[in-house]
Amino acid sequence: MTAEFARAARGWIGTPYLHQASVRGVGCDCLGLVRGIWRELHGDEPEQVPAYTPDWSEPQGDEVLLRAASRHLRRVPLADIAPGQIILFRMRAGAVAKHLGIVARCGAAPTFIHAYAGHGVVESPLSAPWRRRITACFAFSER
Repeated sequence: MTAEFARAARGWIGTPYLHQASVRGVGCDCLGLVRGIWRELHGDEPEQVPAYTPDWSEPQGDEVLLRAASRHLRRVPLADIAPGQIILFRMRAGAVAKHLGIVARCGAAPTFIHAYAGHGVVESPLSAPWRRRITACFAFSER
């Protein structure tokens, strides 16, 4: 099932970046990408996402996204990273984790798919700078 999420994520490539949106081909942000794939493959989302600002949870230092992922996804050791799993990033040291991507390819040239401001949904190399920012890895649970 996990690889199915990587295939689904590829179908979102080219979707414009749009804060708080989650509609393939129309617009999404990084959370919206995961939410949209969840709906495509699982049905209804497990909880309603409240409105959020681009700096959400930063002023409070609150790990909102990490807690939400832990409620609805199965945590996976980083050593077991595989296509279709969700990776959560801290964009800078000491900041809350708030960027998501979906592993697309592992091995010698790993990649991930994510919605990135100014670029939309893209497949990017999972380069050393990105790998250093990984906070946690999750797999979609079987329903």
